[in-house]
Amino acid sequence: MMHFMLLFSRQGKLRLQKWYVAQPDKARKKITRELVTTILARKPKMCSFLEWRDLKVVYKRYASLYFCCAIEQQDNELLTLEVIHRYVELLDKYFGSVCELDIIFNFEKAYFILDELLIGGEVQETSKKNVLKAIAAQDLMQEEEIPQSLFEDHGLG
Repeated sequence: MMHFMLLFSRQGKLRLQKWYVAQPDKARKKITRELVTTILARKPKMCSFLEWRDLKVVYKRYASLYFCCAIEQQDNELLTLEVIHRYVELLDKYFGSVCELDIIFNFEKAYFILDELLIGGEVQETSKKNVLKAIAAQDLMQEEEIPQSLFEDHGLG
């Protein structure tokens, strides 16, 4: 099971975090700081797997963003790398060549996509097509959510 996923920039700025195991806020900040500095200090040719505390950390760099996951000792690192890659593919498909700014300005969409892919630290949906259909349905619902009558009631319509 995945414990958390972090997305951060080459400068160490946290862009997205999803925790599947409850942690106090202070511990989350400490974990994040520790992992970000550890991963950023590693050379590009080094292995993308780390033994860290009682977990395994799997990370991958795509352009200017690092995608980092912490998994349990018995979990498969290559499968986690594949989950990271699937998430990047979904982001790429949705945003059309995703970049750091897409994550910054549309973080709620990035969370929606992650939530469609993973639930409780486990893969929920493997089909990219099904995930993108669900996101398209959410987008449609969100657009229809603000009824015109609400604007008219307040004299704005």
